[in-house]
Amino acid sequence: MRPETEAELAGMVAAAEAPLRIEGGGTRGLGGEGAGLSLSALSGVVLYEPGALTLVVKAGTALAEVEAVLAAEGQRLAFEPMDHRRLLGREGVPTIGGVAAANVSGPRRVQAGACRDAMLGVRFVDGRGEVIRNGGRVMKNVTGYDLVKLMAGSRGTLGVLTEIAFKVLPVPEAAATLMLKGLSDDAAVAAMAAALGAPFDVSGAAHLPETGETLIRIEGFAASVDYRAGRLAELLGRFGGARVESDPLAGAALWRRVRDVEDFADRPGDVWRISVRPSDGPRAAQAARAEAAVYDWGGGLVWVLVEEGRDIRPDLAGISGHATRVRGAGPLASAEPAPLAAMAARLKAAFDPKGILNPGAMG
Repeated sequence: MRPETEAELAGMVAAAEAPLRIEGGGTRGLGGEGAGLSLSALSGVVLYEPGALTLVVKAGTALAEVEAVLAAEGQRLAFEPMDHRRLLGREGVPTIGGVAAANVSGPRRVQAGACRDAMLGVRFVDGRGEVIRNGGRVMKNVTGYDLVKLMAGSRGTLGVLTEIAFKVLPVPEAAATLMLKGLSDDAAVAAMAAALGAPFDVSGAAHLPETGETLIRIEGFAASVDYRAGRLAELLGRFGGARVESDPLAGAALWRRVRDVEDFADRPGDVWRISVRPSDGPRAAQAARAEAAVYDWGGGLVWVLVEEGRDIRPDLAGISGHATRVRGAGPLASAEPAPLAAMAARLKAAFDPKGILNPGAMG
């Protein structure tokens, strides 16, 4: 099914008695069971006001189109959404609705927040086929119940997103990446914590153990970047000498490598995404018996590569956090604590009483 309008989509959902699998660009394959319901026809920019830093776009719009529209005005999505295609070996076109539905957020989350923090308003069709609008199109008009945050990361299980309003930000004038070499995982997490705790507005902190690189990013006006990079290099001196990468293309390639977990792209095995306290990151990777790891968000996000078919969740018992399988067969995510599971069940019953929207997409 491929509705051409929001009203047509609402009619399809209202008439459905069997499960529906919500499809965006088909790049990740995380929809649930059921008949395919494609949003590819619901695309296009609804409203863009560069001066107000506001973009309203239909859910089926290609992410590349959104980024091109913003780039033409010197702006961007600050949360740096990941492109899963290489990691998962899939084709297709990432859509902005898929980004919002999965709350896809990249390295800049440590500074700019997640996708959900940039979302000002949404329109969606719930499981009854009713169209719901929540939030606003500009920052000052965000009022009422915050269904915007609820829809971000719900993976289409509570409603089918049709339109999202975003806060956008200017592209900074300059960027620099400080590179430390040869640190252990624990030392790298300590270095990243020191950088993030310093008053230098760090916009990325990652560690690549296999190449021994620890990356700290700073962005802003050129003079400010130069000053902060120098001060930060002094602060991190106890971790070894830092090389500063100021070339924009080289820096972009480094952070794309982190963002898209490119180191795992062509290697066999399952990939899991573990969210923990940064100080627990190395312990989580060790407990998971990872063949390889990538640390982002200062160590709070750990990507691990493990042998195919192994459920790492029992290995992580005793470590507070959440694990999600991103590539491979088997369980999708960690079970929620009982109180959260009960709350999620009540929300599902309220928004999707027929239980038809992406069943199985959350775990």
